[in-house]
Amino acid sequence: MDSSGSPPDSATRSPGPSGDWPQRPLEPMDPQVAWDQPGGGIVVNLELAWGRLRRWWLKSLRRTYVERMRQLRKGDRNGCPHEVLDPRDLKFFRSQGGYYWDRQDDPFAWRDRIPFARAGLCELLVFSVLTFGPAKALAAWALLGDLSTGTAVAVWLAVAALVVVGGLIVWFFRDPPRAIPGGPESIVSPADGKIVAIEEIEHDEFIGGPAVLIGIFLSIFNVHINRSPLAGRVVGIRYTRGKFLNALRPESARENEQLAVRMQASEAPHRPFVVRQITGAIARRIVCWLKPGDELTRGEQFGMIKLGSRTELVLPREAGLEIQVRIGDSVQAGSSVLGVYGAARGA
Repeated sequence: MDSSGSPPDSATRSPGPSGDWPQRPLEPMDPQVAWDQPGGGIVVNLELAWGRLRRWWLKSLRRTYVERMRQLRKGDRNGCPHEVLDPRDLKFFRSQGGYYWDRQDDPFAWRDRIPFARAGLCELLVFSVLTFGPAKALAAWALLGDLSTGTAVAVWLAVAALVVVGGLIVWFFRDPPRAIPGGPESIVSPADGKIVAIEEIEHDEFIGGPAVLIGIFLSIFNVHINRSPLAGRVVGIRYTRGKFLNALRPESARENEQLAVRMQASEAPHRPFVVRQITGAIARRIVCWLKPGDELTRGEQFGMIKLGSRTELVLPREAGLEIQVRIGDSVQAGSSVLGVYGAARGA
Protein backbone atom coordinates (compact mmCIF):
# COMPACT_ATOMS: atom_id res chain seq x y z
CA MET A 1 0.00 0.00 0.00
CA ASP A 2 1.35 3.47 -0.84
CA SER A 3 1.72 6.36 1.58
CA SER A 4 -1.59 8.00 0.66
CA GLY A 5 -3.91 5.01 0.81
CA SER A 6 -6.21 5.72 -2.15
CA PRO A 7 -7.14 3.90 -5.37
CA PRO A 8 -4.35 4.17 -7.97
CA ASP A 9 -4.71 6.82 -10.62
CA SER A 10 -1.09 7.55 -11.43
CA ALA A 11 -1.49 7.52 -15.21
CA THR A 12 -3.08 10.97 -15.11
CA ARG A 13 -0.85 12.28 -12.33
CA SER A 14 2.72 12.09 -13.66
CA PRO A 15 4.43 15.19 -15.08
CA GLY A 16 4.01 15.82 -18.81
CA PRO A 17 6.74 16.25 -21.44
CA SER A 18 7.31 19.86 -20.32
CA GLY A 19 8.00 18.71 -16.78
CA ASP A 20 4.86 20.35 -15.38
CA TRP A 21 2.54 18.27 -13.25
CA PRO A 22 -1.13 18.25 -14.30
CA GLN A 23 -3.58 20.20 -12.20
CA ARG A 24 -5.13 17.94 -9.60
CA PRO A 25 -8.92 18.10 -9.25
CA LEU A 26 -10.18 18.96 -5.78
CA GLU A 27 -11.26 15.95 -3.76
CA PRO A 28 -14.42 15.97 -1.66
CA MET A 29 -13.83 16.59 2.03
CA ASP A 30 -13.33 13.38 3.99
CA PRO A 31 -16.72 12.79 5.66
CA GLN A 32 -14.91 11.78 8.87
CA VAL A 33 -13.64 15.36 9.19
CA ALA A 34 -16.69 17.16 10.54
CA TRP A 35 -14.60 19.74 12.40
CA ASP A 36 -10.99 20.85 12.88
CA GLN A 37 -10.19 18.36 15.66
CA PRO A 38 -11.65 15.07 14.36
CA GLY A 39 -10.34 13.03 17.29
CA GLY A 40 -12.46 15.00 19.78
CA GLY A 41 -11.24 15.63 23.31
CA ILE A 42 -12.47 16.60 26.78
CA VAL A 43 -11.10 20.15 26.73
CA VAL A 44 -12.43 21.02 23.30
CA ASN A 45 -15.87 19.74 24.33
CA LEU A 46 -15.67 21.98 27.41
CA GLU A 47 -14.93 24.89 25.08
CA LEU A 48 -17.91 24.02 22.88
CA ALA A 49 -20.13 23.85 25.98
CA TRP A 50 -18.89 27.28 27.01
CA GLY A 51 -19.78 28.47 23.50
CA ARG A 52 -23.41 27.49 24.05
CA LEU A 53 -23.51 29.53 27.26
CA ARG A 54 -21.75 32.46 25.59
CA ARG A 55 -24.23 32.52 22.70
CA TRP A 56 -27.17 32.54 25.13
CA TRP A 57 -25.60 35.47 26.97
CA LEU A 58 -24.92 37.40 23.77
CA LYS A 59 -28.48 36.95 22.47
CA SER A 60 -29.94 37.89 25.85
CA LEU A 61 -27.79 40.87 26.82
CA ARG A 62 -25.82 42.02 23.78
CA ARG A 63 -28.32 42.13 20.95
CA THR A 64 -26.79 45.23 19.34
CA TYR A 65 -23.42 43.49 19.13
CA VAL A 66 -25.02 40.34 17.67
CA GLU A 67 -26.80 42.38 14.98
CA ARG A 68 -23.61 44.26 14.09
CA MET A 69 -21.71 40.98 13.74
CA ARG A 70 -24.51 39.58 11.58
CA GLN A 71 -24.24 42.55 9.21
CA LEU A 72 -20.47 42.17 8.91
CA ARG A 73 -20.61 38.41 8.44
CA LYS A 74 -19.72 37.03 5.00
CA GLY A 75 -20.70 33.76 3.34
CA ASP A 76 -24.00 32.21 2.36
CA ARG A 77 -24.24 29.18 4.64
CA ASN A 78 -23.51 27.96 8.14
CA GLY A 79 -20.87 25.22 8.20
CA CYS A 80 -21.14 24.80 11.98
CA PRO A 81 -23.55 22.57 13.93
CA HIS A 82 -24.53 25.60 16.03
CA GLU A 83 -25.48 29.24 15.53
CA VAL A 84 -22.69 31.56 14.38
CA LEU A 85 -22.93 34.89 16.19
CA ASP A 86 -19.31 36.05 16.02
CA PRO A 87 -15.89 34.73 14.86
CA ARG A 88 -15.35 32.73 18.06
CA ASP A 89 -18.07 30.32 16.92
CA LEU A 90 -15.92 29.32 13.92
CA LYS A 91 -12.86 28.30 15.94
CA PHE A 92 -13.17 24.54 15.42
CA PHE A 93 -15.12 24.57 12.14
CA ARG A 94 -13.00 26.55 9.68
CA SER A 95 -12.43 23.34 7.71
CA GLN A 96 -16.15 23.20 6.96
CA GLY A 97 -16.32 26.50 5.10
CA GLY A 98 -19.39 28.75 5.16
CA TYR A 99 -19.64 31.94 7.22
CA TYR A 100 -16.58 34.09 7.87
CA TRP A 101 -15.53 37.64 8.77
CA ASP A 102 -12.92 39.78 7.09
CA ARG A 103 -9.93 40.24 9.36
CA GLN A 104 -10.61 43.95 9.89
CA ASP A 105 -14.12 43.07 11.10
CA ASP A 106 -12.97 40.36 13.51
CA PRO A 107 -12.79 41.80 17.06
CA PHE A 108 -10.78 38.76 18.17
CA ALA A 109 -8.09 38.82 15.47
CA TRP A 110 -5.63 40.07 18.11
CA ARG A 111 -5.54 36.54 19.54
CA ASP A 112 -3.52 35.47 16.51
CA ARG A 113 -0.75 37.84 17.61
CA ILE A 114 -0.20 36.46 21.09
CA PRO A 115 2.79 34.08 21.41
CA PHE A 116 0.66 30.99 22.01
CA ALA A 117 -1.20 28.65 19.66
CA ARG A 118 -4.76 29.92 19.33
CA ALA A 119 -6.05 26.37 18.85
CA GLY A 120 -4.65 25.46 22.27
CA LEU A 121 -5.69 28.48 24.33
CA CYS A 122 -8.42 26.58 26.16
CA GLU A 123 -6.02 23.75 27.08
CA LEU A 124 -3.51 26.37 28.20
CA LEU A 125 -6.11 27.98 30.46
CA VAL A 126 -7.48 24.71 31.87
CA PHE A 127 -4.10 23.15 32.62
CA SER A 128 -2.77 26.41 34.06
CA VAL A 129 -5.69 26.51 36.47
CA LEU A 130 -5.16 22.83 37.39
CA THR A 131 -1.43 23.30 38.05
CA PHE A 132 -0.66 26.88 39.07
CA GLY A 133 -3.90 27.17 41.07
CA PRO A 134 -3.16 24.26 43.44
CA ALA A 135 0.52 25.30 43.54
CA LYS A 136 -0.46 28.75 44.79
CA ALA A 137 -2.83 27.28 47.41
CA LEU A 138 -0.21 24.80 48.64
CA ALA A 139 2.46 27.51 48.81
CA ALA A 140 0.14 29.70 50.90
CA TRP A 141 -0.53 26.75 53.21
CA ALA A 142 3.19 26.10 53.60
CA LEU A 143 3.90 29.75 54.36
CA LEU A 144 0.97 30.45 56.65
CA GLY A 145 0.22 27.05 58.16
CA ASP A 146 1.86 25.56 61.24
CA LEU A 147 3.38 22.53 59.49
CA SER A 148 5.91 20.02 60.66
CA THR A 149 9.23 19.92 58.83
CA GLY A 150 8.35 16.71 56.99
CA THR A 151 4.97 17.99 55.91
CA ALA A 152 6.43 21.31 54.76
CA VAL A 153 9.03 19.54 52.63
CA ALA A 154 6.36 17.37 51.04
CA VAL A 155 4.18 20.41 50.35
CA TRP A 156 7.03 22.35 48.72
CA LEU A 157 7.93 19.35 46.58
CA ALA A 158 4.33 19.18 45.42
CA VAL A 159 4.42 22.92 44.66
CA ALA A 160 7.60 22.48 42.62
CA ALA A 161 6.13 19.54 40.68
CA LEU A 162 2.95 21.46 39.85
CA VAL A 163 4.91 24.52 38.74
CA VAL A 164 7.16 22.39 36.51
CA VAL A 165 4.19 20.63 34.89
CA GLY A 166 2.37 23.94 34.41
CA GLY A 167 5.50 25.50 32.95
CA LEU A 168 5.86 22.63 30.48
CA ILE A 169 2.25 23.08 29.35
CA VAL A 170 2.82 26.80 28.79
CA TRP A 171 6.07 26.01 26.93
CA PHE A 172 4.34 23.40 24.80
CA PHE A 173 1.68 25.78 23.47
CA ARG A 174 4.10 28.58 22.56
CA ASP A 175 3.95 30.07 19.07
CA PRO A 176 7.26 31.82 18.33
CA PRO A 177 7.69 33.93 15.18
CA ARG A 178 9.59 32.30 12.32
CA ALA A 179 11.60 33.79 9.45
CA ILE A 180 10.46 31.99 6.28
CA PRO A 181 13.21 31.48 3.65
CA GLY A 182 12.56 33.10 0.28
CA GLY A 183 12.66 31.41 -3.11
CA PRO A 184 10.15 28.90 -4.49
CA GLU A 185 12.75 26.12 -4.47
CA SER A 186 13.11 26.00 -0.67
CA ILE A 187 11.23 23.14 0.99
CA VAL A 188 10.80 24.18 4.62
CA SER A 189 10.09 21.87 7.50
CA PRO A 190 6.39 21.33 8.29
CA ALA A 191 7.18 20.75 11.98
CA ASP A 192 9.65 21.34 14.79
CA GLY A 193 11.54 18.31 16.02
CA LYS A 194 14.17 15.75 15.07
CA ILE A 195 14.56 14.03 11.70
CA VAL A 196 13.95 10.31 12.35
CA ALA A 197 13.38 8.99 8.83
CA ILE A 198 14.45 9.71 5.26
CA GLU A 199 13.06 6.96 3.05
CA GLU A 200 12.58 6.33 -0.64
CA ILE A 201 9.13 5.14 -1.72
CA GLU A 202 8.93 3.14 -4.92
CA HIS A 203 5.48 4.46 -5.80
CA ASP A 204 3.20 6.89 -3.99
CA GLU A 205 -0.35 7.05 -5.32
CA PHE A 206 -0.91 10.77 -4.77
CA ILE A 207 2.52 11.73 -6.10
CA GLY A 208 1.99 9.40 -9.05
CA GLY A 209 5.47 7.86 -8.94
CA PRO A 210 8.65 7.57 -6.85
CA ALA A 211 8.73 9.69 -3.71
CA VAL A 212 10.86 10.61 -0.71
CA LEU A 213 9.44 10.53 2.81
CA ILE A 214 10.93 12.68 5.59
CA GLY A 215 9.76 11.86 9.11
CA ILE A 216 10.00 14.31 12.03
CA PHE A 217 9.53 13.37 15.68
CA LEU A 218 8.10 16.06 17.95
CA SER A 219 8.81 15.71 21.67
CA ILE A 220 6.75 17.50 24.31
CA PHE A 221 9.45 20.20 24.36
CA ASN A 222 8.97 21.15 20.71
CA VAL A 223 6.60 23.71 19.21
CA HIS A 224 3.71 21.66 17.84
CA ILE A 225 2.31 24.02 15.22
CA ASN A 226 2.43 22.67 11.65
CA ARG A 227 3.33 24.81 8.65
CA SER A 228 3.13 24.31 4.89
CA PRO A 229 6.51 23.28 3.41
CA LEU A 230 5.73 24.96 0.05
CA ALA A 231 3.25 27.48 -1.28
CA GLY A 232 0.39 25.43 -2.63
CA ARG A 233 -3.26 24.55 -2.94
CA VAL A 234 -5.01 21.96 -0.79
CA VAL A 235 -6.28 19.16 -3.02
CA GLY A 236 -7.70 16.87 -0.36
CA ILE A 237 -7.84 15.92 3.32
CA ARG A 238 -7.69 12.27 4.46
CA TYR A 239 -8.27 11.27 8.09
CA THR A 240 -7.51 7.81 9.48
CA ARG A 241 -8.40 6.62 12.96
CA GLY A 242 -5.81 4.45 14.65
CA LYS A 243 -3.61 3.66 17.63
CA PHE A 244 -1.51 5.93 19.83
CA LEU A 245 1.89 4.24 19.69
CA ASN A 246 5.08 6.06 20.63
CA ALA A 247 5.76 8.35 17.66
CA LEU A 248 9.44 7.28 17.67
CA ARG A 249 8.42 3.78 16.58
CA PRO A 250 8.40 3.37 12.78
CA GLU A 251 5.10 1.47 12.86
CA SER A 252 3.40 4.53 14.38
CA ALA A 253 3.41 6.08 10.89
CA ARG A 254 1.21 3.22 9.67
CA GLU A 255 -0.91 2.38 12.70
CA ASN A 256 -1.51 5.65 14.58
CA GLU A 257 -4.35 8.10 14.10
CA GLN A 258 -3.35 10.55 11.37
CA LEU A 259 -4.51 13.22 8.98
CA ALA A 260 -2.98 13.65 5.52
CA VAL A 261 -3.03 17.05 3.81
CA ARG A 262 -2.67 16.43 0.05
CA MET A 263 -1.40 19.51 -1.77
CA GLN A 264 -0.03 20.76 -5.08
CA ALA A 265 2.62 23.47 -5.27
CA SER A 266 1.60 26.87 -6.62
CA GLU A 267 4.90 27.42 -8.43
CA ALA A 268 5.80 25.59 -11.65
CA PRO A 269 6.23 22.69 -12.15
CA HIS A 270 3.39 22.38 -9.59
CA ARG A 271 4.72 19.31 -7.80
CA PRO A 272 2.28 17.40 -5.56
CA PHE A 273 3.21 16.73 -1.94
CA VAL A 274 1.66 15.34 1.24
CA VAL A 275 2.00 16.44 4.86
CA ARG A 276 0.82 13.89 7.44
CA GLN A 277 0.00 14.78 11.04
CA ILE A 278 0.39 11.65 13.19
CA THR A 279 -0.52 11.24 16.85
CA GLY A 280 1.81 9.77 19.47
CA ALA A 281 1.57 8.09 22.85
CA ILE A 282 0.83 11.39 24.60
CA ALA A 283 -0.43 13.52 21.73
CA ARG A 284 -3.91 12.39 20.79
CA ARG A 285 -5.42 15.49 19.25
CA ILE A 286 -4.80 16.49 15.65
CA VAL A 287 -5.95 19.99 14.68
CA CYS A 288 -6.22 21.01 11.02
CA TRP A 289 -8.34 23.90 9.79
CA LEU A 290 -7.82 23.33 6.05
CA LYS A 291 -10.32 22.31 3.39
CA PRO A 292 -9.91 21.42 -0.31
CA GLY A 293 -9.31 24.55 -2.36
CA ASP A 294 -7.47 26.51 0.36
CA GLU A 295 -4.29 28.28 -0.77
CA LEU A 296 -1.28 28.42 1.56
CA THR A 297 1.96 30.36 1.41
CA ARG A 298 5.28 28.71 2.27
CA GLY A 299 5.58 28.47 6.05
CA GLU A 300 1.94 29.34 6.72
CA GLN A 301 0.36 27.68 9.74
CA PHE A 302 -2.41 25.15 9.10
CA GLY A 303 -2.79 23.13 12.30
CA MET A 304 -1.07 21.50 15.25
CA ILE A 305 -0.76 18.23 17.14
CA LYS A 306 -1.25 18.50 20.86
CA LEU A 307 1.48 17.02 23.11
CA GLY A 308 4.22 15.01 21.33
CA SER A 309 3.79 13.44 17.91
CA ARG A 310 5.15 12.81 14.41
CA THR A 311 4.89 14.73 11.14
CA GLU A 312 5.80 13.31 7.73
CA LEU A 313 6.42 15.01 4.41
CA VAL A 314 6.18 13.12 1.10
CA LEU A 315 7.77 14.70 -1.98
CA PRO A 316 8.29 13.59 -5.59
CA ARG A 317 11.69 11.92 -6.03
CA GLU A 318 13.40 13.64 -8.93
CA ALA A 319 16.99 13.89 -10.13
CA GLY A 320 17.18 17.52 -9.04
CA LEU A 321 15.99 16.95 -5.48
CA GLU A 322 18.69 17.74 -2.91
CA ILE A 323 17.86 16.66 0.65
CA GLN A 324 19.74 18.99 3.01
CA VAL A 325 19.06 17.27 6.33
CA ARG A 326 20.21 14.01 7.87
CA ILE A 327 18.69 11.66 10.43
CA GLY A 328 19.24 13.14 13.87
CA ASP A 329 19.12 16.78 12.74
CA SER A 330 16.89 19.19 14.65
CA VAL A 331 14.60 21.34 12.53
CA GLN A 332 12.14 24.20 13.02
CA ALA A 333 8.83 24.52 11.22
CA GLY A 334 8.82 27.19 8.54
CA SER A 335 12.47 28.20 8.90
CA SER A 336 14.59 25.05 8.47
CA VAL A 337 15.15 24.05 4.83
CA LEU A 338 14.74 20.29 4.34
CA GLY A 339 15.73 20.33 0.69
CA VAL A 340 15.61 22.07 -2.68
CA TYR A 341 14.77 21.02 -6.21
CA GLY A 342 17.86 21.79 -8.25
CA ALA A 343 15.91 21.94 -11.50
CA ALA A 344 13.77 24.71 -10.03
CA ARG A 345 16.93 26.73 -9.43
CA GLY A 346 18.21 26.11 -12.95
CA ALA A 347 20.91 23.76 -11.70
